[in-house]
Amino acid sequence: MPEWISNILFYNEAQPLLFTQGEFWLFLLVVMCVFSCIHHRIAARNAFLFGMSLFFYYKTSGIFTLALLSAIVVSYAFGLLIHRTLSGVFRKLWLTIGILYSLSLLCYFKYAYFFADVFSQLSGSEFSIAEQILLPVGISFYTFQCISYLMDIYRRKIEPVNSILDYGFYVSFFPQLVAGPIVRASDFVHQLQHPFSLSRRWFGIAVFWILNGLTKKIILSDYIAVNFIDRVFENPTLYDGFENLLALFGYSLQVYADFSGYTDIAIGVALMMGFYLPKNFNAPYKATNAPNFWKRWHISLSRWLQDYLYIPMGGNRNATFASYAVIITMGIIAMLLTRNVWVAVILMLIAAVCAICMLLRPDWKKKITTNINATNTMLLGGLWHGASWNFVIWGGLNGIGMIIYKLWHPMGRWTRVIVISVLTALSYWASVSIAHPLWNIAWIWLGIISLGTLFSALWRSFGGNEISWSRRAWNIAQTFVFITFTRLFFRAGSNLNPEEANEQAWNTANSMIEQIGAHWQPQLIPEILAQHIGIIYLIFLGMIIHWIDDRFKRRYRIIFASMPLWLMAVASLFLVMILYQFVTTDMQKFIYFQF
Repeated sequence: MPEWISNILFYNEAQPLLFTQGEFWLFLLVVMCVFSCIHHRIAARNAFLFGMSLFFYYKTSGIFTLALLSAIVVSYAFGLLIHRTLSGVFRKLWLTIGILYSLSLLCYFKYAYFFADVFSQLSGSEFSIAEQILLPVGISFYTFQCISYLMDIYRRKIEPVNSILDYGFYVSFFPQLVAGPIVRASDFVHQLQHPFSLSRRWFGIAVFWILNGLTKKIILSDYIAVNFIDRVFENPTLYDGFENLLALFGYSLQVYADFSGYTDIAIGVALMMGFYLPKNFNAPYKATNAPNFWKRWHISLSRWLQDYLYIPMGGNRNATFASYAVIITMGIIAMLLTRNVWVAVILMLIAAVCAICMLLRPDWKKKITTNINATNTMLLGGLWHGASWNFVIWGGLNGIGMIIYKLWHPMGRWTRVIVISVLTALSYWASVSIAHPLWNIAWIWLGIISLGTLFSALWRSFGGNEISWSRRAWNIAQTFVFITFTRLFFRAGSNLNPEEANEQAWNTANSMIEQIGAHWQPQLIPEILAQHIGIIYLIFLGMIIHWIDDRFKRRYRIIFASMPLWLMAVASLFLVMILYQFVTTDMQKFIYFQF
């Protein structure tokens, strides 16, 4: 068999099929040519797209296509069992078995090293996994889709899909298979029987989303990552505090451009075939607080966690056994792993304060249990992203940020001034007495917030009218800084061999904190800016585009979609030529492929 045919038909671990490769667009061209001949025959269309989706997944994950097929077959079978069973006990039994099967696949491939590392540290013995376990691409996404399908049948929100080919198509639909968005059956299954429909305007919108996603991925993600961000994260101590801080802010843009870029391409490709995928991002860096950020970022995951984790744990109504079990287990493991008495003291103090508050103020019980459930959701959401304690820390910090906002929001303006001033003073005292770089970062950031809070309180006290745009800008800036700092732990835990993830991720995060908090050379800042001026311009441009008003973006999207086809083709070709100039020799996978 000629080598070029072998490369087309068979999986190559070194060259998985990516949206940014020419091979993918040849694949899509073939798919669309066949699709155009059979799109009016619904059963044939769905079966064909299911087959092409499996081939696409095989080209990205090889033998792990069998894991995808097993998830499809098992969840489909248990969906039928749940629907056809009248007994409530047996319906719950089939649901439990179906979910446990899906989770067992996920836990084995994704968390085997994590659990082995935890067991080794807790027991004090060496426990290792003999063979390297590779992670199937996108396993978290299709596992969550299978679980939501079973849950929605159990809750009688949907009927089971009649054909296993149709169900397989829903689970494996290739545009969103390996990095989301997480598509619920209730949002997609009804589209399976709809005849193909694509207006001239929607065709233009589909082309726009594809080009928009490629621009984000190639220019605003890959280029700045390869030429600056990855270098800093690989060796933080070789760069001073300013460069580490610049890389951290750049990573916030990179991860957004990478993930939302994939989603844009997925939405555009699906739209070409007449299928609609849910919106997964809504300008997250326009968020004015941490809870608002999570309503804008990875929307499909946030809603999934809310409906299938947060609400079953009790939501904002009450705490359940799972609520306390999750947070106590996480706390005990963290305490044992760190072997630090202060962790135990802090955990006991938090538990004692919560218990006293619920006893003295029964009306606070609902708020406390709501915050416990929210924290658990963020901790488990962090763990979903990867088998590293850095992801758990990242999730926990986001949960703490949401709780702090809920406490901060109802405070009076002078109460806020007092609280933030006390916290700034305490963090400054800690930076002097403990002399850890983290406290330097804390007191400087809290000091800036303290000055802004004081200025706002004085302005309002002397009769100044609140300037809504300035207050919004201030809130957006502070939220962006907080989210960016939590990303230090997220990025440090990414792109690592699971066998070494915990220790290596912690060392990277710790090194960056030390550099940002203690190793600055102000005299070198002009030289650093000059050295990285191109990257800085791209980061600045990317953020400006992100903060542009949504109405303006909608306007130019419609203008592009309304162009004559010849003009649209010329504009697309011109943009592709520009993108080609930014393509890196080392093609970067999408960040969320690993999740």
